[in-house]
Amino acid sequence: MRRAGRTTALLVVLGAVWALLGAVPAQAAGYRYWSFWESAGSDWTYATQGPSLVRPDDGAVQGFRFSVSEDSQDSAKPRRAPDFAKICADTPAKDGTKRIALVIDPGTAADAPAGETPPAPRTACARVAPDASAAEALASVAKPLRYSSDAMLCAITGYPGSGCGEQVSGDGQGTPAGSASASATPAGSAASSGSGGSFGPSAGVLVGVGAVLLLGIAAVVQSRRRRG
Repeated sequence: MRRAGRTTALLVVLGAVWALLGAVPAQAAGYRYWSFWESAGSDWTYATQGPSLVRPDDGAVQGFRFSVSEDSQDSAKPRRAPDFAKICADTPAKDGTKRIALVIDPGTAADAPAGETPPAPRTACARVAPDASAAEALASVAKPLRYSSDAMLCAITGYPGSGCGEQVSGDGQGTPAGSASASATPAGSAASSGSGGSFGPSAGVLVGVGAVLLLGIAAVVQSRRRRG
């Protein structure tokens, strides 16, 4: 009888835990947005500041990639190498200016919003003032740009035609959401660790699970004491 009682108590605890975990939303695929990259030799590194805050030196290469990603750790890099010499080969140096090479990658059809087709990736060499930001360099060669009300970069050369950092569900459909990435935001500061939200169990749910487990253990111990 004692063993049956303990078994029943444990089943009640496990049932409560499963009920709580079942209430956790399914993971989302991520966010659809333009991410911002800086050259690191022959490779790319995810920028830690928004393009309006970065003031690259002459000879720098900046990259922009449109994709669906959960956070900066899995964000897709531009698919062309950061090769300043090649991109700016036909743009000679000029006194009182600097040259910034830009790689603009609109991503793949899988990343595109419904009904839109991404244009081909392109490169450009921007000749701008010595104190110009990466955002200003981009504006000089890739208009029209579109920004959200909170200064997030939404479109380069008009792509995409609508949407801005929307959350994308597992079936590829977008739903309105907040900013996807601080590093994709011209007015942003340091990049966030992800895409504006965590998709795992929330802290509140985990605390609730822990509380249920503790209560269940206490009930079992108390039952054993009474029957001992």
